[in-house]
Amino acid sequence: MNRISFAFRSFFSILLGGSLPADIAQAFGYFKPAPVKASSPAPPPKPQFSPSDGAVQMLGILQRDARLIDFLMEDIAPYSDEQVGAAVRDIHTQARQSLERYLKLAPVIDAVEETVVNTSGLDSASYKLIGNVPPSGKAGSGLLRHKGWKAEKVDLPAAKPTSVLAPAELEIE
Repeated sequence: MNRISFAFRSFFSILLGGSLPADIAQAFGYFKPAPVKASSPAPPPKPQFSPSDGAVQMLGILQRDARLIDFLMEDIAPYSDEQVGAAVRDIHTQARQSLERYLKLAPVIDAVEETVVNTSGLDSASYKLIGNVPPSGKAGSGLLRHKGWKAEKVDLPAAKPTSVLAPAELEIE
């Protein structure tokens, strides 16, 4: 009698619903295959950026615009002060223009140097105590020796991560 019940249920289920009831399919060893979803190609993984990528990119920009790395890696001991001064003037101007183009820099503490500044309300990571630092490592105020710098805005162009600061240059003759 059970088989007749299965037959009628199967017939009307297929006729009206288009599929075999799950309990009947399982009883007879029929399993409905899982529907295969049309798969679209997986998007390429996004490149993983690290803080060092921005540092390398900024050094690359300073090298490209001001040849800063060339200057820093050069042994300047054999040159006269006048020669070094002349080279530094151009490097300084070009490096400053690059920084201003890609970064908005501001002082960490916007006060007059050599004046007393209160540290309350300041993030302890934004200043460094020097001189006679108390054993607790904290002080309520101190003489401002350097304002410090922070990047309020960074606007570097999109670039792929790389370790190359400046490509080698080969002249073809």
